[in-house]
Amino acid sequence: MKHGRMAIAIGGLLALVPVAIATAQPAPAETALTGRTVLEHAVAAAGGDTWLNPQSLILTGDAVFYAPDSAVPRSTATRYRMWRVMNPDRTVAHAADGMVRITAHDGDRLLFEVGFDGVTSWNERGIVPPAEADAFWASNFGFGIVRQALRDGFTITRAPDSEVGGHPLSMIRITSPDGGATLFGIDQRSHFIRLMGFSTPRGYHVRVYDDFYWAANMPAGTRWLQPGTITLYYNGIKQNVVHWRSVAVNPNIPAALFTWPGAGGIATP
Repeated sequence: MKHGRMAIAIGGLLALVPVAIATAQPAPAETALTGRTVLEHAVAAAGGDTWLNPQSLILTGDAVFYAPDSAVPRSTATRYRMWRVMNPDRTVAHAADGMVRITAHDGDRLLFEVGFDGVTSWNERGIVPPAEADAFWASNFGFGIVRQALRDGFTITRAPDSEVGGHPLSMIRITSPDGGATLFGIDQRSHFIRLMGFSTPRGYHVRVYDDFYWAANMPAGTRWLQPGTITLYYNGIKQNVVHWRSVAVNPNIPAALFTWPGAGGIATP
């Protein structure tokens, strides 16, 4: 699998309509807050326990991909989808975890496909050798570790505050038990997670999150905050922009969906 083919935006998919979101006022003395308190505010703003402990997600939308040496988009996925099953005991920040499958189509044409069934990684060409797969996932997996960071074994420290798109950010650094470090930027007004960054085999990777909305069709008393736009950069160069148009939280997903179709898994949906 070529690392330049895609970068994963791990989030959620089906059955949801964007809804306007009101932002909160800035917290007083934001710079004096501990990293843990900043993260607790972010969890509460995103939906609390529901957002913190999802079992599965399905995301659907579209995406634009760029080459590093041209201003013209390299390709466009008019249909971009992700299925995700979480590992509730995750401790490694930047490695394949749980189960995932992503497909990108331009109309009826498959641009690429990638999956991980909990043991084996694969793409549209077949099984990916472990060393190649490890490098690919290390360049793409990262956001989900924020949901584990309040547990024992993780450390949360403050980093110098920053801003993105005119939004002041409280920056925190989450270090997982394996020593992996991930930066998160939390909006000082809304407490939405607007930025993430970490080192990868491809260079430094940054994601910027925007256009947030609340998931529809959620059970009474639950909420899920979904970023509608995710922009991904490597070494400061934009690689792709993903628009998640809908999200389904905790859907039933058959395990065979994550198995390589050549080994008996479900063919490209």
